[in-house]
Amino acid sequence: MAEHSEDYQNILAQKHFLEEIEQGIEMANQEMIHAHIASLGRDRVLKFAVVVAKLRAQYLRAAFDLFLGDADAEPKGVALLRGKREMFEEGVTAFDALRRAIEKGYVEIADGAAKKRRASAA
Repeated sequence: MAEHSEDYQNILAQKHFLEEIEQGIEMANQEMIHAHIASLGRDRVLKFAVVVAKLRAQYLRAAFDLFLGDADAEPKGVALLRGKREMFEEGVTAFDALRRAIEKGYVEIADGAAKKRRASAA
């Protein structure tokens, strides 16, 4: 019986330790992101999403131009396509990082709805 109690205590201690670490990670991310991105609202996030959509469109257009154009594909065209793909992929990766930061609570959303919720909660 004592062995089970000790195992249970170890599990609780590990859980508490991991919760403290998670809180520290959250605080560090909040501080660092806020230091680099002061304000983030719906309009700014949507502008970011539009930029990623434009990068996607540019990449796809370059692919169609390269592979379905009148001329045969050349290394120069492939290099241009690769650059467009890398830009698009970086945009997607960055937007996914932003989405995850929002979901984890690392980023405070500065927009009317969030301010209204805070005011009504007070």
